[in-house]
Amino acid sequence: MSTLHHTEPTPTTRPAGADLPEHVVLDGTPLTVDQVVAVARYGAPVEIHETAVARMAESRAVIEDLADDSVPHYGVSTGFGALARRHIPTEMRAQLQLSLVRSHAAGSGPEVETEVVRALQLLRLATLVTGHTGARPVTAQTYAAMLNAGITPIVHEYGSLGCSGDLAPLAHVALAAMGEGQVRVVATGVSTGSTSGAPGEVVDAVEALADAGIDPLLLAEKEGLALINGTDGMLGMLCLAIHDLRRLLTTADVAAALSVEALLGSDAPFAEDLVGMRPHPGQAASASNMRTVLAGSPLMASHRELDDAGNPACTRVQDAYSLRCAPQVHGAARDTLEHAATVAGRELASAIDNPVVTSDGRVESNGNFHGAPVAYVLDFLAIAAADLASMSERRTDRFLDVSRSEGLPAFLAHDPGVDSGHMIAQYTAAGIVSELKRLAAPASVDSIPSSAMQEDHVSMGWSGARKLRRSVDGLTRVLAIEVLTATRALDFRTEAPAAGTGAVHDAVRAVVPGPGPDRYLAPEIEHVVQLVATGGIAAAPASAVGPLL
Repeated sequence: MSTLHHTEPTPTTRPAGADLPEHVVLDGTPLTVDQVVAVARYGAPVEIHETAVARMAESRAVIEDLADDSVPHYGVSTGFGALARRHIPTEMRAQLQLSLVRSHAAGSGPEVETEVVRALQLLRLATLVTGHTGARPVTAQTYAAMLNAGITPIVHEYGSLGCSGDLAPLAHVALAAMGEGQVRVVATGVSTGSTSGAPGEVVDAVEALADAGIDPLLLAEKEGLALINGTDGMLGMLCLAIHDLRRLLTTADVAAALSVEALLGSDAPFAEDLVGMRPHPGQAASASNMRTVLAGSPLMASHRELDDAGNPACTRVQDAYSLRCAPQVHGAARDTLEHAATVAGRELASAIDNPVVTSDGRVESNGNFHGAPVAYVLDFLAIAAADLASMSERRTDRFLDVSRSEGLPAFLAHDPGVDSGHMIAQYTAAGIVSELKRLAAPASVDSIPSSAMQEDHVSMGWSGARKLRRSVDGLTRVLAIEVLTATRALDFRTEAPAAGTGAVHDAVRAVVPGPGPDRYLAPEIEHVVQLVATGGIAAAPASAVGPLL
């Protein structure tokens, strides 16, 4: 298991520039990433629309008809998985559902973050209200009430193979809705994110439900399956990662622009016509951000000379790849993120259960619970995060080496030799990057069969999502160290920075003082980490140069 802390720095207030919904209505139409984040991280209340209640009642009637049928129907009157051929008599079917949830609530390991549990609970609720699961309206209403009351079931790190649903995580949620197990309770409207464990008091589920005036669920036929058969955990973590990576990609462009400027690099390679010769949309967006942030920089102008045609040209012929190729790498990550967002959108539009109630009233087994589509993009994003962080760390390192820093003091120290400056900050970044490279190894190729070979190929999407959260955290920290280092380098330059980079410099100086003798550095890194995590760095140039892409 990774040694890097497994939660990204989560803001206690909505991040700069965020436009998230204040409340979410569930009517069976697909949720958006922003809606998932609003409910999962920031406690936005949910409401089930009356049309969804009616749709659920109609599909429930189909299940109740099958329950009276003498012919066995999977999940209604049979056992589960490898035990699917056993017919269960009517008087034992309530016990069947109860036993299913209890036995599947078999998670182990560290507690999963509150925002992740709320995301998977919301997404399971979103599937229930489609009417394709056959669950009763009261079951969906119980989940909504728990979300609105800030009741979060305790879910553990291990227990999902990403196929037949995120079984153990979802079973722990269902168990709590039945009044068993333990939960955390946090006041509604309070951020549910956390960097050092989950918020709220741990209490028994039955006590939390009673305090909130919620009756524990008594599951009916098929409902145990309906509550545990989904990709909701891995999808919830994908949605949270997409939201965070959008901010971090803009931050990476800002950080690279700071580094190009403070290292006396050239902005010529970012010209629109040059970038346009390779028409990847992400590359164009990243280059545009860097041009915008660097526009009008006196520091950049200080090392330009007039060419034969009388146009100012940078005296640097070619910069290192970590500077010159930033739009290409950042852009590739952007395009990968857009692909992941497309997959997330399709999954958010899905009704995943097995069996499902079709629109024409059939009850059919299927394989839609297999997490491969989500698992693949979770792995793709971990690769992109590792590469972004790797390039960022290389830019940080250039500032500290007198042979490559264009006249900056060794390690940006106040008195090199007496002071070490940012020497060990780069070590920290390097250690994180090394970890991110290990986390980039795909989880989705590591299928392990289960359930007596009935479930003989699984996606491991939950594992991919867990490591992606660590990757997002690591990228946040590596970018923060680059920003901290680049702004310190700017303070050693005589000429003024651009308006855009100057605004970022000022945002950092509002929380971290400028160069001087060595200080306790860890808190300063953490201050900038929080600026990155809350969107402060990505948003800082907007006041001077307008919003970035």
